[in-house]
Amino acid sequence: MPDLWTVLLAAALLLLFAVPIVQQQMTRARRLRAIRDIEAERRTRVIALIHRQERIGFLGIPLFRYIDINDSEEILRAIRLTEPEMPIDFIVHTPGGLILSSEQIAMALRRHRGRVTVFVPHYAMSGGTLLCLAADEVAMDENAVLGPVDPRIGEYPAASILRVPRLKPPDKIDDTTFILVDIAAKAQNQMREFVTGLLRDRMTVEQADRLARLLTEGTWTHDYPITLEQARELGLPVTPGMPAGVYRLMDLFPQAMPRRPSVAYVPIPYREEERE
Repeated sequence: MPDLWTVLLAAALLLLFAVPIVQQQMTRARRLRAIRDIEAERRTRVIALIHRQERIGFLGIPLFRYIDINDSEEILRAIRLTEPEMPIDFIVHTPGGLILSSEQIAMALRRHRGRVTVFVPHYAMSGGTLLCLAADEVAMDENAVLGPVDPRIGEYPAASILRVPRLKPPDKIDDTTFILVDIAAKAQNQMREFVTGLLRDRMTVEQADRLARLLTEGTWTHDYPITLEQARELGLPVTPGMPAGVYRLMDLFPQAMPRRPSVAYVPIPYREEERE
């Protein structure tokens, strides 16, 4: 028979593996309840696309999240399960991701007959902004930001690659760079045409073309923050404010804690009279 220490070691290992799994299932259940609460309050279908850097299990392996094919498949399925006339509330918190996946989601949102509202509690950059362009309304926290949707070829912005032939004579440019220039031109044209198509129903052709060029042709760096005020000036259908339920849902997607926390505060609301 195994001795006591062997039994205790086996039990400890079992707990080490089982506890994170149980915690994940409990967190998933709480997230679904939070989503159902928002749906009941607003009478909508709620879809959440929330990307955090998470840590897996007890090993603490970092998982970097971005919009990918798995996301687009799940979101398209959620839209198919929604009645055509039913409003959709789409909660987006993402640094961006694959162009193909982002475009598929954006096209599906644009085709949906019911009203589509995108909620941005913190940021929706790059591909996330592309999803906002497909919405009837974008509700933003007053400190939230969007970003440009200019394409990138590998690690370089397409707009920067296209500057090479203007700055160097052809005999000074290698074949690989010529190929990159050709790909960059196609990528930029495709993205500009796609954005123009998303915008054409809610503004004039000239306005849609101007805004599409502004967002896709390297006017700013790829991580440039487009604030609520600037998005409104650009003609996007943005409104300030966020339902409390969206913040509660975000709390259930905590950022992976670093070994040494860098932010500390008392997590309760303060009122003016309490500080006196």
